[in-house]
Amino acid sequence: MSVTDPISDAITKIRNACAAEHKTVMVHHSNLVEALVKILAEENFINSYELIDRDTEKKIYRKQIYINLRYTNSGEPVMKNIQRVSRPGLRNYVNANNIPSVYNNTGCAIISTNRGVMVDRDARKNNIGGEYICKVW
Repeated sequence: MSVTDPISDAITKIRNACAAEHKTVMVHHSNLVEALVKILAEENFINSYELIDRDTEKKIYRKQIYINLRYTNSGEPVMKNIQRVSRPGLRNYVNANNIPSVYNNTGCAIISTNRGVMVDRDARKNNIGGEYICKVW
């Protein structure tokens, strides 16, 4: 089955897995999804991730990303919510002066720039704007 928006698909899978309190989730691989998951790991919203290559013997027909979700000691997910902002039907671009802060900088906005995918504070520090992919808190 083809996916028209792999970023939204990955974000929805991660959000639903956190809501259902799953320990792990698998999402389809794309370069932008891999960069997004890498940022989630750097910002300590997830424990770790692993790239799984396609293997027809194990019935893995696409490259996958295996994500270990992070929970607090009381069992609550560290990632309260993840929300897609820019989407294929309505792209949302921000310049360096208008990059939003998410929940008074307790969350992070993920921006796709010409220098790669980065969080909002790195984009402000480098004075770069770009496409506002999603926000996480």
